[in-house]
Amino acid sequence: MSESASTLETASLKAPNLGIGAVERDTGLSKDTLRIWERRYQFPVPARDAYGERVYPLDQVDKLRIIKRLMDQGMRPGKIMHHSLDELRAIKRAHPEAAPTSPELQGLVSLILEHRVDELRSALAQQVLRLGLARFVIDIVAPLNNAVGEAWVGGDLAIFEEHLYTESIKVVLRNAIATVPRHTGSPRILLTTFPKEEHGLGLLMAEAVLALEGAHCVSLGVETPIPDIVRAAASQRADIVALSFSAAYAANGLLDGLAELRAMLPRNVEVWAGGSAMALVRRAPENLRIMRDLDAIRDALMLWRAEGVGT
Repeated sequence: MSESASTLETASLKAPNLGIGAVERDTGLSKDTLRIWERRYQFPVPARDAYGERVYPLDQVDKLRIIKRLMDQGMRPGKIMHHSLDELRAIKRAHPEAAPTSPELQGLVSLILEHRVDELRSALAQQVLRLGLARFVIDIVAPLNNAVGEAWVGGDLAIFEEHLYTESIKVVLRNAIATVPRHTGSPRILLTTFPKEEHGLGLLMAEAVLALEGAHCVSLGVETPIPDIVRAAASQRADIVALSFSAAYAANGLLDGLAELRAMLPRNVEVWAGGSAMALVRRAPENLRIMRDLDAIRDALMLWRAEGVGT
């Protein structure tokens, strides 16, 4: 082996790679899908670790994320799989999901891109005071999430910058939620996510709206095993179990998990599910409520109370 080939192999071995489970969690593409694409399209092209397990370079994971988002917009994988990462980003920029239109949103995006974290948090806190918590969540946080996602897909935002943004939003939301008077009545709502769903921002957004509507909220945070959700619902006398799913969450795990949870909970405990996962729109399971957006939460609460559930 030549010196240059040896150096290249060593560099490749040292390059960060993700296992197939991490890729599934990060992209929302199931392990079966990744293996099928590998055979059908010759992409992705995983390496193998010391145990013979598939591992994926980060540039391939970036490409898989964009492919998944384009598929969620109706594009077929066979039509876009052959494109390079830069070409896919150009396609995504030409088909944006949302764009910030107000001066306030444009200003917040600029603060994120310029890494002005303290100013970002201050500006977000001022928006809470100006709009109130409910409108802040719906009119600022929801479209800002879309704008940040578009900036990342377009290559304008690194993952660490997206994390800085997410943590800033979480800090502001937690502080705002803490000022809402705590209700002890009904409905009692348990909030969490399934295992492998690490994104908790949607959960906080839902909690903010629910708390303002007088619900008694108990949050378990993220990644709670289903049997523990059932135990927590019983111990907290929950009327509703509310779950949040990001766009990256694998469809099979989402649908199977919701069916399992529904079967394990008493019939008088409702299951609510919301978020940006497309499976909730395309193949929503029966016997639970799907929240298409944050405004739907208030409608669902009104319906729950009108039906006299739990009384």
